[in-house]
Amino acid sequence: MTYSFHHEAEAEFVDAIDYYEECENGLGEDFSLEINSTIRNILAFPTAWPTIDGSVRRCLAHRFPFGVLYSIEQNSILILAVMHLHRHPDYWKKRR
Repeated sequence: MTYSFHHEAEAEFVDAIDYYEECENGLGEDFSLEINSTIRNILAFPTAWPTIDGSVRRCLAHRFPFGVLYSIEQNSILILAVMHLHRHPDYWKKRR
């Protein structure tokens, strides 16, 4: 199975990497690895995580306070948000 990012989700992922890298050298890379691991889990078990709104599901990262919001398309995963869990919970809904 393949995946793609909504363009705004990809931008927030890159912004979060940059933020963590500014906080501590190497932390941005750690964040990137953690989110990529989360995405691999989604690809391996796409229906394992709960739906949060319609057909949108959320898989939580382990080390960082982030969740990957995604929908299952025909033969792929569409990542709608790489969401900080303390952010307003509905900001991504316009992306569907």
